[in-house]
Amino acid sequence: MTTITTVPRAERPPSLDPRPSPPDARPASRDDRPPAPNALLDAPALDAPAARAPLPQAHPDARGIDHAAATRAVTDLLAALGHDARGPHLAETPRRVADALAELLTPRPFTLTTFPNDEGYDQLVLVRDVPFHSLCEHHLLPFHGVAHIAYLPGERIVGLSKLARVLHHFARDLQVQERLTQQVADLLQDRLAPRGVGVVLQAEHLCMALRGVQVSGSRTVTSALHGALREDARTREEFFALAGLQ
Repeated sequence: MTTITTVPRAERPPSLDPRPSPPDARPASRDDRPPAPNALLDAPALDAPAARAPLPQAHPDARGIDHAAATRAVTDLLAALGHDARGPHLAETPRRVADALAELLTPRPFTLTTFPNDEGYDQLVLVRDVPFHSLCEHHLLPFHGVAHIAYLPGERIVGLSKLARVLHHFARDLQVQERLTQQVADLLQDRLAPRGVGVVLQAEHLCMALRGVQVSGSRTVTSALHGALREDARTREEFFALAGLQ
């Protein structure tokens, strides 16, 4: 994982933005959007004294995972597919599959740690090439890749590892890549109150590689932008360039 900060803008030559500019203004409210499936997005933004905001986590069973029922379901699935789970090689497979899915669908606890921006740092902070994996909610097959996460600090800065932890928090769920990208950007914007946020995910989906069209090696790219990274073409171009996307 590489952490990148930028030099002052005055030292960089201006360049044309190769991407079309977004609309002049975003909607004043996101009330008409479907609610995010995670209560973290509804949490209040951090104020100055609240430098540490714990993200609520729980044991897998508290999320509604019934291990015994899941194990029985895998046994039934194997039988429906023509495999006898009573054989020596499959006897423990239903339990292992249930345990694996419970692990993949349970976020790990962490605390979103922020600090006062005492130096008044006002340039991009970017963590690029953060590995991640998640489960496609349409086929229950993995998709995996890397993320590039950036923000323009306001009054507070965030512990760098927390950018990756926010991504991994939302990735431990049944997901689509578009929603995962937006959830990471929304949480950082809502909880950190920066001047801008940019998130890009690049991932290979095994539901495309192993079945159906069977296109191996293709990657899907999604982005979510807030604030200056959405509204200012030069800042947006800087983010994409530093992330290695140009």
